[in-house]
Amino acid sequence: MVKHPILLWDLPTRLAHWLLVVLVAGAIVSVKIGGNAMEWHGRIGLAIFGVVVFRIVWGIVGSTYARFAQFLPTPGEFRAYLRGHWRGVGHNPLGALSTVALLSLMAGQALAGAFSNDDIAFYGPLYHAVSSELSTWIAGLHRQTEWLVYGLVALHIGAVMWHTHVKKDNLIRPMITGVKAVDDPAIPPARGGGPVALIVALAIAGFSVWAVSGGLLPPPAAVPAATTPAW
Repeated sequence: MVKHPILLWDLPTRLAHWLLVVLVAGAIVSVKIGGNAMEWHGRIGLAIFGVVVFRIVWGIVGSTYARFAQFLPTPGEFRAYLRGHWRGVGHNPLGALSTVALLSLMAGQALAGAFSNDDIAFYGPLYHAVSSELSTWIAGLHRQTEWLVYGLVALHIGAVMWHTHVKKDNLIRPMITGVKAVDDPAIPPARGGGPVALIVALAIAGFSVWAVSGGLLPPPAAVPAATTPAW
């Protein structure tokens, strides 16, 4: 059967995907090292938040197969996938749910980290926006949810490997090249997601990072300078 190559994943989608891979790996390594590496952990968390916000916006204004409206499954599509009857390109129904879960969890983890502290030397940029008790509670939740991140990442990788090696549907190559060979010549390539959409997504992501890094908080109160008594 003749295969027809189409553009499946646009460049911003692919860059966001692989940036998240690198950043999540960096977040895991830095938190395991601890100590001074926690400063880098905080910076990486802000970067993760920015990439996730970008990907969420891009899921609205990006190209065809990057859009949530295109790949979020209906109950019928999900049942068809479980029965082996689903046919489509881009994220399959299970992959779509996995993507949404991972993006939601990473955004929540990054945001929680901004409010957290480690009772030693690390204080998130939004630490002063809440009480110390609430910050400590959020920090505990942030640490506990870490294992959920590991589990979802492992499931995601396992599903990709299963599709690639068992079902012989390589999911990795299109996420590198952007191109996928399809059987049906009627399947259109990805369209949309031009320069204006990219600028909008980058601007919203940049503003979000600025806000979470404390940009909306009032400046700290100045400490009154010591005065010399007049004699």
